[in-house]
Amino acid sequence: MVTVIVVIRRKSGMSREDFLRHWRDDHPAYVRRLPGIRGYRQSPAIEHRKTWPFDGMAELEFATVADVARAFESPEARELFAHEDEFLDGLEWFIADERIDVSLETCARSSLEAGV
Repeated sequence: MVTVIVVIRRKSGMSREDFLRHWRDDHPAYVRRLPGIRGYRQSPAIEHRKTWPFDGMAELEFATVADVARAFESPEARELFAHEDEFLDGLEWFIADERIDVSLETCARSSLEAGV
């Protein structure tokens, strides 16, 4: 399993509410149509006094890197990209291996034992 990690920026001047409506309500229908997609997760940035460099992060799960390539070369991906143009000013992405859960208890104990 591989995951496409995407960090996104909403269109300049677009309200958070409009951005979230496009992303949460409308966009999943486009993602669902991608060939080979196995999972999809959205993580919107919290509202904060700090201006974040991104407005959210999405994770798209596929079985293989070849499946990612097929999905993003498809006609369905062109429709997805056209929809993104309606509410995004930019995005950056990378492909990650399977998620690795690290026990914080083990890490803390190891650091303490090492004198860190």
